[in-house]
Amino acid sequence: MSQEPARLTPDLDVLDEIQQRVLWLSTRIVDAANHDRSTGDGVKVGGHQASSASLVTAMTALWFAHLDAADRVAVKPHASPVYHSIQYLLGNLDRSYLPKLRARGGLQSYPSRTKDPDGVDFSTGSVGLGAAAPLFAAVTRRYVDAHFGKRPDSRFVALIGDAELDEGNIWEAVADPATTGLGNVMWLVDFNRQSLDRVVPGVRINQWRGQFEAAGWHVVEVKYGRRLAEAYTRPGGEALRDWIDAMPNEQYQSLFGLDGAALRRQFLDGAPAAVETFVADIPDAELAPLVTDLGGHDLAAMLDAYAQCDAVTDRPSVIFAYTVKGWGLPIAGNPRNHSALLSTEQVDTLRTARGLTRDTEWDRLDPATPAGIWVASRREALARPPREQSLPIAVPEATGVRANKPISTQEVFGRVLVDLARNEQVAPYLVTTAPDVATSTNLAGFINKTGVFAPTEQRLWNADRMLRWEEHPAGQHIELGISEMNLFLLLGQLGLSWDLSAQPLLPIGTVYDPFVLRGLDAFLYGTYSGSRFIVAGTPSGITLAPEGGAHQSTITASVGLELPGVTFIEPAYATGLDWLLCDALGHIAAGPSRTTTAAPAEDGAYYFRLTTRPIDQAPFAAARARLGDAVLRRQVVSGAYRLVDAHQAYPELDPGAPVVQLAASGALLPEVLAASKELAEEGIAAHVVEVTSLDRLYRAWQRTLRQGVRTATVPSVAGVLRAAFPDRAPVVTVHDASSHAMAWLGSALGVAAVPLGVDEFGQSGSVEELYELHDLLPGSIANAALAALSLS
Repeated sequence: MSQEPARLTPDLDVLDEIQQRVLWLSTRIVDAANHDRSTGDGVKVGGHQASSASLVTAMTALWFAHLDAADRVAVKPHASPVYHSIQYLLGNLDRSYLPKLRARGGLQSYPSRTKDPDGVDFSTGSVGLGAAAPLFAAVTRRYVDAHFGKRPDSRFVALIGDAELDEGNIWEAVADPATTGLGNVMWLVDFNRQSLDRVVPGVRINQWRGQFEAAGWHVVEVKYGRRLAEAYTRPGGEALRDWIDAMPNEQYQSLFGLDGAALRRQFLDGAPAAVETFVADIPDAELAPLVTDLGGHDLAAMLDAYAQCDAVTDRPSVIFAYTVKGWGLPIAGNPRNHSALLSTEQVDTLRTARGLTRDTEWDRLDPATPAGIWVASRREALARPPREQSLPIAVPEATGVRANKPISTQEVFGRVLVDLARNEQVAPYLVTTAPDVATSTNLAGFINKTGVFAPTEQRLWNADRMLRWEEHPAGQHIELGISEMNLFLLLGQLGLSWDLSAQPLLPIGTVYDPFVLRGLDAFLYGTYSGSRFIVAGTPSGITLAPEGGAHQSTITASVGLELPGVTFIEPAYATGLDWLLCDALGHIAAGPSRTTTAAPAEDGAYYFRLTTRPIDQAPFAAARARLGDAVLRRQVVSGAYRLVDAHQAYPELDPGAPVVQLAASGALLPEVLAASKELAEEGIAAHVVEVTSLDRLYRAWQRTLRQGVRTATVPSVAGVLRAAFPDRAPVVTVHDASSHAMAWLGSALGVAAVPLGVDEFGQSGSVEELYELHDLLPGSIANAALAALSLS
């Protein structure tokens, strides 16, 4: 039986041979995309050769000498060519992809879980989020280990650019109490001291070190390579070290573009006499590799830093690896090298220096050589078993929540979760989280039943009869600080637990709906990564009237509708919410390959927009009696149903009366129902349609449109739209959100439409006062119906 390669001491010469091939391949991948492939429009493809090169040593050391199969890594966005080169050498990427960086169906510009072919652990691209994702994946692993048994040890690693530390979400994640004590987390900062536009003046290492240490992190600096470390031990070496430490960053970076006497002059400009004396006997040819010997490009130094982090098991670690942007390339250290590309002549020279030809340039390492043998052993050591994405449970179609009096969807949401927590099949997999708003978003009942998760039992000092905030390892609620970015980052990782921790979960988060926008980048990040979770935004809209404009959400419905990988849901009634929430959990439990409804399978997240306004449940009960549970549930889950048939509700109407359709979501149904009655009194048949999911309606419409476009046929009206809007009649849309979110319904139905909604910043007042301000009272809705009829 062979010994596990990750536990062997690697030969540094072998690793250097591997890293040189990685450097070549990553450089050539970008070159091929820009010079071998025509884009047809002359637009530059790009690819970040310099920013990739700075991480070649660190990544070679990781994959070929440090990582185990269970470890998970987020790769700096601009280092994706290095990652793909490594995966190619390991045999996890077909050669045909190498010339296809940033091409359709090829390698993505930045690592992508869902679009790259070679097994990316964490999508990266929006800087700062890929850094924090492994931190929250480790939070998820700690939870999974506590609830489902210990998984194989994993290290959660993030490779990040130093400029990413300017992102605020980094420090929100580092400071959150939920991320403390994670000894299996390691961040590696590619400290090349260059941003997109310039060489960064000054070095902020002391500031950053202090911030990490204040948050309880273990900090390692890898500043010098072996040559410099040895030189510092010689007589006079201390002066050399002091000068390099004190030298302005811009001056030091400029050395990489020089050699010979020019480098010596630049290096000694402003240096003390002791330094000039020390280097006097060092030949020009040896001075350049000595003074530019950074630790981030020293394989032994990097492996030693990784070992130091492994030895610290009670807190996260961060490594500052000093590197140069463009290492090993003729553009190294150039202040404008961020988006620079090597010329064809420079690539030719590099190819020849590596002993390669046009025929052999894409070859893997010879499997008979020591380097090839080592790579093969690492491939075996890093092989991963397949993951099960589904849960072996049946989520009920409904909990049967009772609502015999006016009730808000926010309150119903809490009740449904409590009922699900009693379900022996479903309950173990439920996990909730909130950014310090758990009680005000109605998670208190669930928390009372399941407790708050903590790695160790915490003593409860203040007993509260209403909320039993008991913290222990069996708790199923993860409480966060006030950071919506952290909420969505954690939800994203909980929703990927099937892969990163070998345990599917049913994650549910809550957030004040106006503040969904604060975490939008992380929300998008999670859904782009293919994460599956539920988030409830509540309370929503101007029905939170006294709070004023800063706490009234108006554009969140549009956001939910437009986000790919998200199904937006906004029901008004208790039973509808019960059905929809259970259906969403059923989709998540079933995994991406199966579906729980007649609608096409949905792979992704669910966004429920809920309200605090209690409304009468009798209209839903009447529709239920009229349609029956089977039909009504199918239509509710599909996105819309006719809540009120005007001819049945108002038999006194003339059969030939003008017809208008009133479509609404959420809290405004009472006003719409009142408008329907008012219109009936004027001899107009105003049918009322509750739109439970604008998203599902829109997708159904788009499917029929695109089918028509692709087949050059007349598109039909989607079935769900036909069922909810059987009459070809004008429509008024009414929404406690921006009016344009529903305005497309007119086009979908091929009729005149008048959209009503909230298109201005709100202010404080009563619900009725604000509805009057935004033309949402029954009289205004009735007038809009008359306008719609006049347009048809």
